[in-house]
Amino acid sequence: MKQKLIIKVCGIKFPENQEAILELSIEMLGFIFYPNSKRYVGNLPKETLIQLFQTNISKVGVFVNEDIQNLLELAKKYQLSFIQLHGKETPEICQRVKNSGFKVIKAFGVDEDFNFKLTEAYSGVVDYFIFDTKARTYGGTGKKFNWKQLEKYNGKTPFLLSGGIKPEDADSIKKIQHPKLVGLDLNSGFEDQPGLKNIQQLKKFIDEIKS
Repeated sequence: MKQKLIIKVCGIKFPENQEAILELSIEMLGFIFYPNSKRYVGNLPKETLIQLFQTNISKVGVFVNEDIQNLLELAKKYQLSFIQLHGKETPEICQRVKNSGFKVIKAFGVDEDFNFKLTEAYSGVVDYFIFDTKARTYGGTGKKFNWKQLEKYNGKTPFLLSGGIKPEDADSIKKIQHPKLVGLDLNSGFEDQPGLKNIQQLKKFIDEIKS
């Protein structure tokens, strides 16, 4: 029997919304530390940040080409469990983050021309990959890539699927048989506005995925 998929809800900004999300069957919360994102948490009031980060669930900090020292300071300050690297971070940078005591997720933007051999240098260095839709700029596109592309990945590192996942995609995702698919990264497809998740849509989708 295939194990239940990890559910990561990313782009959290509102404490009350987060409380409702935590009542669902999820494993990770994602917080975006990339200033150009609409879901950036770095400019939120201190009281809001305290509320957001006092949860005991696995907290994932999403960074893009961040200065390594600043990244590690923020990771310690907010007691992050995972660091998700969404830029051009090298395997060496990933290793430095891991050596500092954090689990590491490395994201790759996938399109029809993506060469999955690029992931090999990170094998054994990171805990998970995220396969997202390739975009011209950093940050989510809200669009899917062709999930058939996943068949070209035969590495050993488990991965989470990201990129434009929407409430109506549960059946399609359940048909993906890839042995290294271990989780889903949910964000803009379940929002009423940037950072504000639609709880009913999330609950229905998660119930379908985990049934």
